[in-house]
Amino acid sequence: MPLSPIFSEKSFDDLAGWSGDDHAAAFAAFRRSAFHAPVKPYRTGSLGVDFNAFAEAYAEARAVSAPNRSEARSFFERHFVPMLVKADNGSGLVTGFYEPEVEASPVRTERFVVPLLSRPADLVDIDDDNRPAGMDTYLAFARRTDGGPVEYFDRGAIERGALAGKNLEIAWLAEKVDAFFIHVQGAARLKMADGSLRRVTYAAKSGQRFTGPGKILSDLGEIPLEKVTMQSIRAWFKAHTDRVDAILWQNRSYIFFREAAVDDALLGPIAAAKVPLTPGRSVAVDRLLHTFGTPFYIDAPTLTAFDEKPFRRLMIAQDTGSAITGPARGDLFAGFGDAAGAIAGVVRNAADFYALVPRGLIHGERR
Repeated sequence: MPLSPIFSEKSFDDLAGWSGDDHAAAFAAFRRSAFHAPVKPYRTGSLGVDFNAFAEAYAEARAVSAPNRSEARSFFERHFVPMLVKADNGSGLVTGFYEPEVEASPVRTERFVVPLLSRPADLVDIDDDNRPAGMDTYLAFARRTDGGPVEYFDRGAIERGALAGKNLEIAWLAEKVDAFFIHVQGAARLKMADGSLRRVTYAAKSGQRFTGPGKILSDLGEIPLEKVTMQSIRAWFKAHTDRVDAILWQNRSYIFFREAAVDDALLGPIAAAKVPLTPGRSVAVDRLLHTFGTPFYIDAPTLTAFDEKPFRRLMIAQDTGSAITGPARGDLFAGFGDAAGAIAGVVRNAADFYALVPRGLIHGERR
């Protein structure tokens, strides 16, 4: 597969702030993908960054445990060539995501009344091989019935009781809005009453299209579009508790979860690339276009939420999301808890994306 003309070759000298970045932090994230690569290869994205071309870099990354910043920078410069990614609309865009941390109960109580559900037994994967005639081609999940697959219950139906009595509840939360944002983020840490820490992460979804409450509230004239953040949405819901369902049920997509271990409290959940996310170094990309494990240098000079200076960092593609579409579109993993949420909730900035492409794909050589 040839490399897409959407890429244009640059030098590392063209990357503003490259020399000042912490390449060792990015290397640690890259190394996690390097250890997963022999287990199950990543799918090559349609832009042509061949997974197999990473073999030499992955092998060296597995052999070196903790390089210093200078050594890590040399590693990336030896193995890769920066390629500016042409954006669909002139400029790329970054948003942020995080792992919420909320109080929860293993059983329903007077306070904890909102469930997080596991995958139902009648939820089946759908593709072009088993999709019934007339079913929306967007749907990747459906409900198994005696008459064949049909569209699954949507958010409103499920929250009104469509799955009641099936013992799908993993845990119970106190607030519906907290549960919704866990659905949006796809994972959460649950602080249980006994002091234990549990994690839930994405298992499947009902399949319908995602409709963000921010756009709905903006279209209704409730929040100006330029002021839509997670924080402003939460504030609106708190002030309009009688309208929460009316807004949230317009997002028909519903997420199901599974329990996952918290092996390293400093890392995030295991995401689509099958490695734990690294705060400030993992980025979600369009997996149909890009190849997981690809390093991206992201230059977003107006973004200062992470460390009060222009965001110029080397990130590793290790997740995806239904709202992450396009070649120069990324979702930055900010970490876990309220502090990370405060960062992730305000990120919506223009950015230049530079994919670090293995040298062999550019010059036909290995170094």
